[in-house]
Amino acid sequence: MGGQVSVVTGGSGFIGSHVVRQLVAQGDTVRIFDLNPPGAGLGTEAAFHQGSILDATALEQVLRGAGRLFHLAANPNLWARDKSELSKVNYEGTRTVLDAAAKADLERIVVTSTETILKSYRDGSSAPISETSPLPELKDLAGHYSRSKMRADMAARDAMASGLPITIVNPTVPVGEGDVSFTPPTKMILGFVDGSTPAYLDCVLNLIAVQDVAAGHILAAEKGRVGERYILSGENVRLGRMLEILEQITGRPMPKRKVPYWLSYAVGVVSEFMADNITGKPPIAPLEGVRVAGTAMSFDNSKARNELGLELTPLADALGQSVEWLRAEGHLKAA
Repeated sequence: MGGQVSVVTGGSGFIGSHVVRQLVAQGDTVRIFDLNPPGAGLGTEAAFHQGSILDATALEQVLRGAGRLFHLAANPNLWARDKSELSKVNYEGTRTVLDAAAKADLERIVVTSTETILKSYRDGSSAPISETSPLPELKDLAGHYSRSKMRADMAARDAMASGLPITIVNPTVPVGEGDVSFTPPTKMILGFVDGSTPAYLDCVLNLIAVQDVAAGHILAAEKGRVGERYILSGENVRLGRMLEILEQITGRPMPKRKVPYWLSYAVGVVSEFMADNITGKPPIAPLEGVRVAGTAMSFDNSKARNELGLELTPLADALGQSVEWLRAEGHLKAA
């Protein structure tokens, strides 16, 4: 269903750029609202409006005459030296976006949440998480990023209750091409493939092709029910199995050495202390990332498949697309 005017906050980002491409391909008039200009292939097909999601006036202007809003803009990092920045962008930014949306005549709003708010890092169960699983309390989330996104999620639910036509989507770990901002999943893959990460914590995670996440956003706007949540998840896989697939794809040896959780946690504590107080540079192992990795992040995607018709790319193909993009962009060291 094309031909609509769609605004995409964060439309220059990893997931957002794929949402923009797919909306343009189906005939929408697309407005990108982002601090950063779009990459190659987007600028001529979608109108770029530079701005911050903390700027209410700019948001009201870009939403004027639009029919749909996809709110993806966020700080996706698991560490920031100034912890308040995560809350400022992810929570206060979402509130500002939704306040502006309330003044516009929008047919549908899709708000992007995250997988990390769906399970307490203290929960040791391995059962797959679904939309009916109870949400954890703020204090039981893994860190500042997850708490900022939970508060944003709460703001979206409050706006739903006030009558805004909102659907929430929770992507799991997106992989694929075009991650120019190098979000944590792409950094993880690059570290293994270029040999800079020599060992791993064998955790359970859920990986999904970024183009499938983008398609899920659009399907949520077209087929999703207002007031509902949809988990956009792909394959539940152990990290060790992901490394086997990467080895088959690249021909490069992947790490075989596993590290215990207690050691990963200790490295996280030390490296984050150094980052916060001495270097000011991102830590080797953000403590929030270690806590999430120590939690079995397994998900049930049946609601998105059955209600939205979400189709999934095989995991090996998605990982191959990520590796090929890294190679084409010159990010891989020589084998």
